[in-house]
Amino acid sequence: MNLKNINSFDTAIQPVCQRLRPVLAALPAHLQESVQEIRMRVNLPLSVFNGVQSFFVTGNGISRKAEDGIPVFREDMEETFRCLCNYSVYTHQNEIRNGFLTIKGGHRVGVCGTAVLEEGQVTGLRDISSFNIRIARQISGAADEILALLGEEIVRGVLLAGAPSTGKTTILRDLARQLAGGGALPPRKITVVDERGELAGVYRGDAQNDLGCCCDILDGYPKSQGILQAIRALSPEVILCDELGSEKETAAVEEVVNAGVSLIVSVHAAEAGELLRRRQIRRLMETGAFHTVVLLDCAARPGKIKGIYKVGELLGQINRDSIGHGSLYSSGLYGIA
Repeated sequence: MNLKNINSFDTAIQPVCQRLRPVLAALPAHLQESVQEIRMRVNLPLSVFNGVQSFFVTGNGISRKAEDGIPVFREDMEETFRCLCNYSVYTHQNEIRNGFLTIKGGHRVGVCGTAVLEEGQVTGLRDISSFNIRIARQISGAADEILALLGEEIVRGVLLAGAPSTGKTTILRDLARQLAGGGALPPRKITVVDERGELAGVYRGDAQNDLGCCCDILDGYPKSQGILQAIRALSPEVILCDELGSEKETAAVEEVVNAGVSLIVSVHAAEAGELLRRRQIRRLMETGAFHTVVLLDCAARPGKIKGIYKVGELLGQINRDSIGHGSLYSSGLYGIA
């Protein structure tokens, strides 16, 4: 039994309304360990997702049948929303308009509702219709395989790619801990740009997750601004951040290259060919900031490596149809066939 995983589940359900929280807390320990997401949808049954499939929460466990599940009512949604916002919706307006809230423990809650628009821009949400509570778990050793395969190459720049729920954030969190704390490699000065609060899980200035003793955390900073702030003020050796991809973020990456700082970042891509088909990812690779792409497997196997590629090799294959159809690992890379 992994008590850390159970404790993560326990902190994730704290903002859930009083009617449904005890039902979730009563789920068996093995279920609490494996659950990745908790879904609340108004007038639909409460459900959980374990990375493979969804189950409906009943009064005494789970079921595959929707009719067995406990329904979530409008008042449950409203109470949960108030708790998620610490009873101050105004102070969380920026997060809400971006479709998520980050709660104590680093858990991210996706929020769906009716968009409030001003001049074509989303300025808020009303009539909240669903929540997706994604449970953040700190897994010591999650980055062991990558560190063993790459060694010192890790600080030459890495793009960590994968589909949603494949373990990107968990691995980034452990990379920060190990690189900033020392161990197999000498400790490095690390800066984590944690725009959504998922990596460090900062709560009232205190990081809920261990990111190592040589790590500085820029919590809530937009990634493009945080990257530049790190260069100007913190003299990092390595900058880590989650889910890069915008034009501003790519421009900030170019500044990092000129400053001689390494980057380890994640991007959304389910397979190698997608890395080149998506223009913004290709632009990131073309900045020269990254030497290696680590591609993760599927949501059913979070944290498992599917392939490791040299960025130069990927860019060299831009007009070749074979990308993504050969060996899972690029031939000859780090001695892996």
